[in-house]
Amino acid sequence: MMTRRLLQLLIGLAMYGLSIAMFIRAGLGLDPWDVFHQGIAAKTGLSIGAVVMITSFLVLLLWIPLRQRPGIGTLLNAVLVGVFADIGLALMPAFSHLVGQAAMLAGAVLLNGIATACYIGARLGPGPRDGLMTGLVGRTGWSVRAIRTGIEVVVLAAGWLLGGSVGVGTVLYALAIGPLVQLLLPRFTVPERKETTPEASEVPLAP
Repeated sequence: MMTRRLLQLLIGLAMYGLSIAMFIRAGLGLDPWDVFHQGIAAKTGLSIGAVVMITSFLVLLLWIPLRQRPGIGTLLNAVLVGVFADIGLALMPAFSHLVGQAAMLAGAVLLNGIATACYIGARLGPGPRDGLMTGLVGRTGWSVRAIRTGIEVVVLAAGWLLGGSVGVGTVLYALAIGPLVQLLLPRFTVPERKETTPEASEVPLAP
């Protein structure tokens, strides 16, 4: 069971990083966090993957006062998503015509939804940004929707001011990713192993 969870986690994180590259190559706008990442990358000259990794570890520092504990999935998320984003950007061409851009954007949203369901469903720890959200929910008592919206509005505004790409892809992501993950998550969630009860283990085998 653990082998399946680790494999699903790694595949999910790889797909998530590749979906970031697809969003960028589509050139029609990014999700809020990646608008922020792209804006920082534009100002610093770092690759988008490096910015994703650095931001992930900085966000993990915010877990400390929130008393959140990372899992192995959290740490792998902080490293691998950025790595695969850079790999994807090195391999994928940019599209200059709208049909190709639209197809790339649609594929990016779908792949991102599958990737999110995979790494969450592996149950090996939330991503750094997800953990920040749930930690703030736990500390403030506010709703998940309010906290998530507040965080994403802040990073979106900051990223836009820094030069990150905001467009139709940003709106499509905001509208589609929640329903998509809700639909896919039950299909990718690894069930918890049921422990054998003492009573069951004491039942003698038939001769």
